[in-house]
Amino acid sequence: MLVSFEHVSLRYPCGRTVLDDINLALMPGLFYFLTGASGAGKSSLLRLIYQMEKPSAGRVTLFDRDTAQLYRHEYPALRRRLGIVFQDFRLVPHLSALENAALPLRLAGAERLDVEQHVKELLQWVGLGDRLHALPSELSGGEQQRVSIARAIVNKPRLLLADEPTGNVDDESAQKLMHLFLELNKMGTTVIFATHQKDLVRRYAKPILRLRGGRLITAREEAA
Repeated sequence: MLVSFEHVSLRYPCGRTVLDDINLALMPGLFYFLTGASGAGKSSLLRLIYQMEKPSAGRVTLFDRDTAQLYRHEYPALRRRLGIVFQDFRLVPHLSALENAALPLRLAGAERLDVEQHVKELLQWVGLGDRLHALPSELSGGEQQRVSIARAIVNKPRLLLADEPTGNVDDESAQKLMHLFLELNKMGTTVIFATHQKDLVRRYAKPILRLRGGRLITAREEAA
């Protein structure tokens, strides 16, 4: 089992419940859509998987490990098995496309020449081979998102989390980005793709996790 939630809830100190009694089991190698209106809890669920949040109740298991039993020194290795793509790109403004994509490897202490060769090939694969030295301000929204995808997969993660990655780009760019995510999935990476864009979800026959008001709902409940 790649990811499992057992009766997981997330409540903030103010009393607001963000996620309520979530149960799910995600298998390796699949592409999942995580859907729901804004505020339904999509980003919060992804943060629990990425270990940016801790559940208020229940158990989160990741790569067959109960995350409540992880030691602090185990988190860096765990996160290297995960990649995350944000809607707002989160690129470092004074670094080039090459430097932004290479950042996880540099922080891990990889050799400079090995890093540059690998990252150049990766940026070529996402369609930015001629934009290696461009700063984020010189790139379009779709190009910036492709840099963020390259950064997320530079460590060859088993699981890729995408938080509304097509929310800030036009439809043509969204389709190009979807192609990249689908190709990554074909290569063996499990993808959880959060989106509120119903047209995008309908276009592809993939498993769907539906959130409504912080709860996972069934197809029958969705129709009600």
